[in-house]
Amino acid sequence: MQPFSFYLITDTHFYKNSLGCYGKEYDEFMRYEQKCFAETESINNSVFEWLEKADEADTVLIAGDLSFNGERASHEGFVKLLEGLKNAGKRVFVVTADHDCSAHPFGFNENGRFEPEGIQRDELFDIYNEYGFGGAIAADREHLSYVAQLCDGVRLLALNNDGSRDGIRNFDEAQIAWIKQQTAKAKEDGQMMIAMNHFPLLPPQPLFNLIGSTMQKQSAKAIQLLADEGVGIVFTGHMHQQSINEYVTEKGNKIYDVCTGSIIADPAIIRHITIRDGDTVEIRSIPTPDFDWDTKGKDCKQYLKDTFDAMIVNLLEDMVNDTPRVLRKLGISTSKGAVFAVKQAGKLLNSVTLGTLARLLFIKCDKSIRKTTVKRFATDLVRGIFEGNQKMVIGTPEGDVFNAALKRLGFVLKKVNAKTFDGKKADIAELLKNTAGNYGIDDYNAVLKLK
Repeated sequence: MQPFSFYLITDTHFYKNSLGCYGKEYDEFMRYEQKCFAETESINNSVFEWLEKADEADTVLIAGDLSFNGERASHEGFVKLLEGLKNAGKRVFVVTADHDCSAHPFGFNENGRFEPEGIQRDELFDIYNEYGFGGAIAADREHLSYVAQLCDGVRLLALNNDGSRDGIRNFDEAQIAWIKQQTAKAKEDGQMMIAMNHFPLLPPQPLFNLIGSTMQKQSAKAIQLLADEGVGIVFTGHMHQQSINEYVTEKGNKIYDVCTGSIIADPAIIRHITIRDGDTVEIRSIPTPDFDWDTKGKDCKQYLKDTFDAMIVNLLEDMVNDTPRVLRKLGISTSKGAVFAVKQAGKLLNSVTLGTLARLLFIKCDKSIRKTTVKRFATDLVRGIFEGNQKMVIGTPEGDVFNAALKRLGFVLKKVNAKTFDGKKADIAELLKNTAGNYGIDDYNAVLKLK
């Protein structure tokens, strides 16, 4: 086969700005938001204009959550962007996800929160017919999935995993049977098959092993299914996070989950992927371009980074100033005991420096970061987890103090009884270590060997 390249973006969350996204309630809603809202139309316009002119590939894949929350006007606006790509000579393949047919889309204006007209799930197949479904080798309308021939020798298994009509977010038995049928046909025809699936099938970061909402339900079953059926790589989104992870099944079959950050939230990435041959896939990451918005003089990267940081800072400050709201956001009971505990923890996080915390734990802290507040450290840590290539590795001041704290608290962490996504006993300290620092595959630019 000849080398084949394509671009990939995900979580476009296009929102038609004219619907309304402003006002007091909008500002309050955005206090805890990682992604942009009012800016999404402008960001998408900029990214699609860039893709129209990009000349390293004529194929674009979009891995779900196309609209902000299923608004009809947003879908109509997004299809116009897709038409622009098509008119520029690009072939476009999309999958839809749960944000594309929400039962309760919403916007904000001077009267507060309101509900614009949405669409039904059954409409998605026809709305995006020209962008995957219509020209497919095989299409599963019930599960909004299809197989497309990307080039001579490579097929795309485009999977919707919103759980069909039950909303469970998994592959039901009928979809599994269809997947097996399509992978068997690809083998019979001598075709390499890659997959695109909105929800990650591997934990994007090690700690996410313990957070089910970060992955597809029954993800261990799904990743093993694809790997053992001959799919060596799956492109995912959902988490607005940048990562590349590898998994080997009990049968010895390897698969990579390449999760890409949303274009409307830090780190905001366009992937350029080249399939060199049946064994080698090259991944390159390109920052999204600047967009037409009042960013207060900041470039796109800094604007989105500051938006992310504001979410973390607001949460930490509201642990003290508005504790019940933080608890509700995290899905925790607002009992008096919980409010008291979180408020006290908030006071500590917002005021204590790393130097003071290190003394309390009897661990060393490099003098270059002793005056750094725990709030600043926590913000950098969380953002780093989403940006990928996390920098808090052993050998750096931040990584050394973090891992010294893990070691000091090891006796407590060992008592935590938890399992990883595939049912194995979780080593909490090891998960935290590898979440704060990236010791594995480069999350941005990598050469992946599938065999």
